[in-house]
Amino acid sequence: MQMPSIHPQPASGRAPEPMDLNETIGLSAVVHGTVQGVGFRHWCWWQAQELGLVGSATNNDDGTVSVIAEGPRWATGKFLQALISRDTPGAVITVDEHFGPASNAFTEFSTH
Repeated sequence: MQMPSIHPQPASGRAPEPMDLNETIGLSAVVHGTVQGVGFRHWCWWQAQELGLVGSATNNDDGTVSVIAEGPRWATGKFLQALISRDTPGAVITVDEHFGPASNAFTEFSTH
């Protein structure tokens, strides 16, 4: 029996293309924990400014905060790392995140 390769090749037999860290992508996240009334949205705004991201941070009725951040792949990755770090205001319990194409609907980062 043949063992599967740890580094599978695409069906074409060619190596996969390297990831473009400057490609514009979108991060959509719902942040759970004590994240309302503690300066969390303003902190998100500050992080976005530092990384050159656009998007929004919005309080939800269930106590979570929805965050959208769009910009270079490397910057959205750093933004997510900041969201899940212990350095956030309040107490983040979990972050449900999804990366995908940028909507290009934002020109700045706003808080609601």
